[in-house]
Amino acid sequence: MHDTTALLVELGSVILGLGIIGRFAGRIGLSPIPLYLLAGLAFGEGGLLPLGASEEFTAIGAEIGVILLLLLLGLEYSASELVTSLKTQYPSGAVDFVLNATPGAAAGLMLGWGPVGAVALAGVTWISSSGVIAKVMTDMGRLGNRETPVILGVLVIEDLAMAVYLPLLTAMLAGAGLAGAGIALLIALGTVGFVLYLALRHGRLISRAVSSDNPEMLLLVVLGLTVLVAGVAQQLQVSAAVGAFLVGIALSGEVAEGARKLLTPLRDLFAAVFFVFFGLSTDPAEIPPVLLPAALLAVVTALTKVGTGWYAARRAGIGPRGRWRAGGTLVARGEFSIVIAGLAVATEPRIGPIATAYVLILVIIGPLTARWTEPVAARARAVLAGKGRTKGSGSAGAGGGGREEATGMDTEGPRKPPVEHGGPRPSHEDLTPEPAGRDGTTG
Repeated sequence: MHDTTALLVELGSVILGLGIIGRFAGRIGLSPIPLYLLAGLAFGEGGLLPLGASEEFTAIGAEIGVILLLLLLGLEYSASELVTSLKTQYPSGAVDFVLNATPGAAAGLMLGWGPVGAVALAGVTWISSSGVIAKVMTDMGRLGNRETPVILGVLVIEDLAMAVYLPLLTAMLAGAGLAGAGIALLIALGTVGFVLYLALRHGRLISRAVSSDNPEMLLLVVLGLTVLVAGVAQQLQVSAAVGAFLVGIALSGEVAEGARKLLTPLRDLFAAVFFVFFGLSTDPAEIPPVLLPAALLAVVTALTKVGTGWYAARRAGIGPRGRWRAGGTLVARGEFSIVIAGLAVATEPRIGPIATAYVLILVIIGPLTARWTEPVAARARAVLAGKGRTKGSGSAGAGGGGREEATGMDTEGPRKPPVEHGGPRPSHEDLTPEPAGRDGTTG
């Protein structure tokens, strides 16, 4: 078969298969990410039906997928929202980093991967999945809950931290020493600070220069500008993904809204290709030996994410029920864990199988922890309170709980999230029936 013909047949089959997989995942209420990864494993080397002709095209599509993921994420945020989230949520972000990056770093060192592998695995275990979490909150009708702004605030801090973490990881993967990593960190901080300054002071001018009433022109200008900046960022060792994220931050208002509507279908297509490509680069035979460490790491970091959400919600004055819901919702890992592992796999191939298994586990149990963490915690608290009363400890515990519930801090009903505790919604098209504006108000 001619090379071009084989490419078209393979590519068409892959895209059609992804569409069928996505529809099936929607029917059963599951994120399609684990199914995309499994499809990649099935069609990669060592899989059931290895692909050959479309491998190079898939690799380029995967790069575009990462760029579009970060661009759309940046379009959800304005510079002022990022600055506000930094001011109000930085303690929760620090706790999130310590609790969730430390297990990954420790596991990398214990597995003998060295400092670079440890830093990469720390990122895999640290970052929650904005896309999966957005879908879960939408499906469960929790967008108006009091803990929702807290969850969004933690996600904002993580996304912004990626703009510093990814360049640092890229420099380490390139073999840069301590001095090189320090220079990369300074460049990243300077670049992020400069873009935030431009967006805050001259964001309207930038958006006006890009703006167009013609959707075709807007699509071409935004996409072209993003790919160009991503390439320049890659050349400067800042990471193409971070460059795309910063372009998204710099755009605001109607331009951001229009670009988001135009680019969302492209993002979904190429992001799916990216997940498949990551699966293609992993040999399925390498996953069973790492299932046990991946499962142990998943259990530990699920608990630490619950602790993160509990702490962040407590800081915001949320009662126990909302604290447990916040923690359970943050458990899911997904797209950014795979992005980090994809960067590191060329230098440390062993991270591919364990990251794949780890994400598969947590992207499946994430919706379950979001639903059941609070009821299980409430049940355990009731059992402990019952034992206390049986031992004659009095009704102070029960009375205290009733008083806390009487404050209304844990009501299940919808409530508009207060702007001061919140942040922009995650990059997910179905997050709310009436999309929030860039200033945090509903349209």
